[in-house]
Parts: sequence; C-alpha cells; structure tokens
Amino acid sequence: MKFHLRYSLTFVALLTVILALLACDFGAQVTSSASQAAPAPSSAPQDTQAAPATLSERGTPDEAKAMLQEAVDHYNTVGRTQALADFTAKVAPFFDRDLYVVCIDASQIETANGGFPQYVGTSANQLKDNAGNPLGVSIWNSASTDTVNSVDYHWVNPVTGKTEPKTLFVQKVGSDACGVGVYNP
Repeated sequence: MKFHLRYSLTFVALLTVILALLACDFGAQVTSSASQAAPAPSSAPQDTQAAPATLSERGTPDEAKAMLQEAVDHYNTVGRTQALADFTAKVAPFFDRDLYVVCIDASQIETANGGFPQYVGTSANQLKDNAGNPLGVSIWNSASTDTVNSVDYHWVNPVTGKTEPKTLFVQKVGSDACGVGVYNP
C-alpha cells in the first residue's frame, strides 16, 4: 500500500510541475505574440487601445486642444469624408478616455461624434448651452477658422456615465465646425 501511495504522490507532484511549466510557457507565448503584433507605422489612425494606467481618467484642456489640432490637420490631409468617418469610429488619436472629436455642419447637424456615434445625422440644436441657446447654433457661431474658441454646456461623460459641465474647444475646418471637449466636474 505504501508503494502505491508513494507513486501516487510522486505522480501528482510531477503532474503539478508539468502543468506549471506549461502555464509559464503559455504566458510567455501570449506576451511575445502580443508584442510582435504591434501595428506597422501608418498615416491612417489605428484602433483605440485602453489608456495606460498612468494616465488620468479625465482629459485636460491642453490635451483636448492638442487632439483638436490633430483632428484639423487630419481633416485637411485626408479630406472631409475620411476624417469624419475616422472621428466617429473611435480610432486613436481621435478618442482617448473622455476626449473625442465631434463635428457639425452649417445646418448644425452632427457630422461626426466619437463619443456618441448614434447622434451623427441629428441636430445639435436639440440641446441647449448654459445660456439656454441651441447648442448647435452656439457651437457654429463660436467656431472660427483662425482661432480655437470654446462653448460651455452640460453633457454625459462617457467614462463616468454622469452629466457634467463641459467646455468644448471648437474650430471651423472645411465645411464643418469640429471640437474636442473637456469635462469639468
């Protein structure tokens, strides 16, 4: 009986070691294949990745303005149709945490919305700014081709799911007014 018990314990120990080695090897393969799958450099935006843990949950005004500048440059480089599609598709660098690009046309119809794509094609005037004015009109009238201006209103933060005060930094580009907003809880 001791003979069978000793071999049984030896077998369990050996099996445990083999499974541990396989688990370590599997983890190494997953890690190395993930690092080898890095996308090749391209001028086209790439799918958004989860933000690194070191970044704040919220974007800053400077980050919003920088994203807006990238959006304006992209719009001018690839053209209106491709840029609006990229902004709405939540691709980097046009979507990061609670920062995203939104655009409206001269009729105040949303032409891109990286935070809430379901609103593309709807009137931005359905919402009111902090002064009670239709939001689309406020955005369009505030936008300039020469400078970045801002509009304050309340909107749902896609990270927290709560309605919060927001400042939208906006600029006209082509036939649209595009903006990136920052939440101010």
